[in-house]
Order: sequence, then C-alpha cells, then structure tokens
Amino acid sequence: MRHVETATDGPIRLNSAFFQDPHPVYERLRESGPVQPAIFYRQLRVWLVTGYAEARELLNDPRLAKDSARAVALFPPGTAGPYASSLAAHMLNSDPPDHTRLRKLVNKAFTARTVARLRPRIEQITDGLLDDMAGAGTVDLVESFAFPLPIAVICELLGVPAPDREEFRTWTAPFVAAASGEEMRRAHEWMVAYLTGLVAAKRTAPGEDLLSELVHISDEGDRLSRDEVVSMAFLLLVAGHETTVNLIANSVLALIGNPAQLAALRADPALLPDAVEEFLRFDGPINIATLRFTTEPVRVGGVEIPADEFVFISLLAANRDGGRYPDPDRLDLARPGGGHLAFGHGIHYCVGAPLARLEAQIAIGRLLDRFPVLELDSPVLRWRTSTLIRGLHTLPVRLG
Repeated sequence: MRHVETATDGPIRLNSAFFQDPHPVYERLRESGPVQPAIFYRQLRVWLVTGYAEARELLNDPRLAKDSARAVALFPPGTAGPYASSLAAHMLNSDPPDHTRLRKLVNKAFTARTVARLRPRIEQITDGLLDDMAGAGTVDLVESFAFPLPIAVICELLGVPAPDREEFRTWTAPFVAAASGEEMRRAHEWMVAYLTGLVAAKRTAPGEDLLSELVHISDEGDRLSRDEVVSMAFLLLVAGHETTVNLIANSVLALIGNPAQLAALRADPALLPDAVEEFLRFDGPINIATLRFTTEPVRVGGVEIPADEFVFISLLAANRDGGRYPDPDRLDLARPGGGHLAFGHGIHYCVGAPLARLEAQIAIGRLLDRFPVLELDSPVLRWRTSTLIRGLHTLPVRLG
C-alpha cells in the first residue's frame, strides 16, 4: 500500500494509508527537506514540517497565526471541517492578546495544586478498571482502560455528570478524525446544545468543579463570556481525554513491541517518569499540531513559505529526528528525558500536560504491576485517520 505519491512538478501527496504508518514517510521527507509542500488526502495544500529544529522554531513564531475565524477563509470551500464550528473559537485557536487573556483566566483554575489533588482519585479509578479486566484473559485495552480512565478524570474535573460521559466519545470523534459533513454537523449541534445547558446549570448552581470555577472566575473584573466558557469546556473535554487515551495505548503498544524495555520497567518502577517522556517522544498522542497559517512570508528550513499558507507541524516527525535524538526509532527508557515536542512548544504548550503525565504514570505503572503477562492478541492494528491524533482504534491484549 502506497503512503505517499511524489510528483516531480508539484507537492507531495499523502493519502489515507499514510496515517497507518507515517514514520517511514516522515523519515524520507526529512532526508529530502524538513519543510515541504504537501497535499493531504482531502486535497488540502499545506507546508509540512518534519524537522525538529524547524518545528520548534515555528511553534513559537508569532508570524504563524491560529485564529480559527481567519483560518476558515483560507480553506477551499466546504473543507474547513471542525474549524468552521463555533466551538473552535477557544484559546488553542486564538492569538495574543485574546489568547493571553483566555489562558490567564484558565490558569487560575487549572493549577498544579488541582492536578496533584487528583492523584488519589486517578488511582482509585485505575484500580477499579483493572479489577474489571482481571480474569478476562483478552481485552481491548483502548475500550477497557485507555479510554474510560481519562474520560472519567476530565469529566469529574469539569463536573460532567457520569451518565453523560459515554456520549462524549461518540460526539467528539468527528472533531479529531475523518468524518462526513453530516457527522460533523450532528456532532456540533449536540455538543453546543449539551455544553450550553451544562454551563447554564453551573452558573445557577455551581459545584466544586473546574467548569463552575471557569463560569465564575474573574481577573481584574474580566470574565469569560458564556460562549467562551462553552468553547473552553469543549477544548478541555476533547484535549483532556483524547491526548491521554492515545498516550496510554501507544505506550503499552511500544512496551509490548520492546520486551527488553518492558522487562526493565517492570524491574525498576522508578524509571516510570522518564519512561513516560520517552513514550511521548517515541510515538506520542499528537501527530500534527493544531492548525497554523502564515501572516507574512516566513523563511525556514531552506524554503520560503508565502503569506496566508497553512503550516502543518508534525510533532510525531520532529520527535524522531535523528539530528536531535540518536537512534530515534529505538525505544530507550534510559534516554535522557525532556526536549520533546509532544505537548507543543511556546505560548500554546499544552495546559493539561501535567495531568496527562500523571494519568499515564499511574495507568501504566499499575497495569504492569497488576498483570505480569501483557501480550498483543492481534498482528493487525488499525490507526485512526486523523492529522491531529496518533491513536489506535483498538488494542487487543492478553493479560495474565
């Protein structure tokens, strides 16, 4: 199956098969140039960045904008997808000074102390899921563990009622992976209606949760408007579980594929914090960073990107750049941690990174402690078709 079609007189064309195995493609692209024009499977023309140095530079370049309202105008008609949704008007798709204001207000509620307080509850949820898996023999680790843990945590943090949580899996999927226009429309309508109602409820009867804090928090008289709270709740719900679902599943798959590293981690659980950093580098949960576009010509990686062009910065590719990491395709839990771009870089660095790290450490550590046998139960795995996320549909494993 061909992943990429190279034309001598035009940009590289990446089809849907590319998402099933992007690493070899990225390696070839880095060798021929760290910044290249490309066309993705929906005929969207972009500049694809695969080099670490170039990715890090552009992630923090103010000449690359993220304003979703301005970005929509640059899409070919009918191809803007989730960026055309009103829910896209959140801090991740905004630029200073709007981004500065929104991030400041969120940071007042989403603090390190809040995350630290969650540890006992994360451990309790994790142990309950492992109890349910015990004796099953074979399970889908995505369905049984990697998904329910982070969705439970982020929903409890935000104050989403337990009966509503499963529906989020259905209605958030079109925002992060390939979906039809009708699927996108229905998902948008459901999400707007649900979150608007939830925010209204928190405004009249606040609880001890993050969403209630976001509704009522202020800084020097500044407050989030209703639409801003709705968009922020959407961002935190989607980013708060999708990233961690894929981090947990990808990490377990990496360990199964590297028995010596799995044995080393079992033998020395103190390796776990650094191991999570290596998992993030090796096969992180985000493939291509959220959308950016140039506001003026930008020269990088030996090419000049014109103004008003989309720039796709592959975090997955940057973290496998041999110029930054020796032997980058090898999982090495003893590799010095830090420096990877799995959570981005610059002003848009992931606000939920501490929570994702904590959940991954607890989930993987307790999984390995509970089950001495952890083996892949299928030779064929399917990855989701998404420019944004690097995630499996299923991960069938044998437990013992």
